[in-house]
Amino acid sequence: MKLSITVGALAAATASAFMAPSTGLRGQVSTTSLQALAEGVTPIVIGLAADSGCGKSTFMRRVTSTFGGDQCGPLGGGFGNGGWETNTLVSDMATVICLDDYHLNDRGGRKISGLTALNTAEQKFDLMYEHVRALKEGKSVMKPIYNHVNGTLDAPEKIEPTPVIIIEGLHPFVDERVRDLIDFSLYLDISPAVKLNWKIQRDMEERGHSLESILASIEARKPDFDAYIEPQKQFADYIIEVLPTDLDPEDKKTLKVRAIQRKGVPDFSPTYLFDEGSEITWIPSADKLSSPAPGIKVAYRQEEYFGNDVAVLEMDGNFDNIQELVYVESNLGNTNSKFYGEVTQAMLSLADSPGSNNGTGLMQTLAAFAIRELYNKKAAAAKLASNKKVAAAAA
Repeated sequence: MKLSITVGALAAATASAFMAPSTGLRGQVSTTSLQALAEGVTPIVIGLAADSGCGKSTFMRRVTSTFGGDQCGPLGGGFGNGGWETNTLVSDMATVICLDDYHLNDRGGRKISGLTALNTAEQKFDLMYEHVRALKEGKSVMKPIYNHVNGTLDAPEKIEPTPVIIIEGLHPFVDERVRDLIDFSLYLDISPAVKLNWKIQRDMEERGHSLESILASIEARKPDFDAYIEPQKQFADYIIEVLPTDLDPEDKKTLKVRAIQRKGVPDFSPTYLFDEGSEITWIPSADKLSSPAPGIKVAYRQEEYFGNDVAVLEMDGNFDNIQELVYVESNLGNTNSKFYGEVTQAMLSLADSPGSNNGTGLMQTLAAFAIRELYNKKAAAAKLASNKKVAAAAA
């Protein structure tokens, strides 16, 4: 089975959250920041399943930054930088495609149909499959654009294949044909209590919305989320689960974050704490990892998830100093880091991003490193196969 990480609560893509690499025209790609796909190389496809409003932008930065090079930015430079309103992001090696671009109807059309964007009847799955397959075959595609600013379906843009193709959105694992093309997928599972707390903080404290309107909005969305988005967890091999803390029942802001990692997946080894396959609960020394109240706890255990054996790495609480995280990192195995302290260094590089002082940033970073390792292994295997083919032809 192919490796899957599902993200059950990722925000709608907004290219403005990233730095623009360069400019271009509609139907053209800004190649100054893209690494050309070498002959015979098959791109790997990463799948991110997502509800909206839960930090996908930060996660994308963590994933693309692990490959080095320029920061991820909007295709063609983005609107206002000589480009157009786009949801597609590009970096040196990766292209990030927002699956909102495969909406069947624009905002006005959905008002007529009476269906939400979460409903699978509002998605063009045949076109999604055709495009992902073509990109994996090394072919370019003309992808539609869903304009989040005004809710329209805009003129298509040209997407060129890159070594890493990331598809993110509400429905990456609904269509079996698309699932079969995905090499690695992620589900970020935000609990209802955390969603409510985040929405209250954003909409009530920052935007002045009433509690009643916030609750009504959540309840209106819940049936479609339960029916169409959450069931995709069953296809996931790596889930980042975000829950309220267990350390203080009155604390509404501190988080417990669990990385649920399926065992037995090719080219992937779950990260463990101290001793692989064991059951451990660990409270780090306050002299080595300072933490505000209610403290911090790290755990590792073996569980079953949707009938699959999984290894669960868990962090509950916040830490004051990201540099001290190297104390935790030194006790983790299978982090897929290139050198001692690289996990902590990656966290420091995005120190101002949400989740960088708790398990959210840690688990996202470990997932990003797993994606990089998967790519490296597949690239090495492809190169070996190519060399054998050349040698056989010369013999």
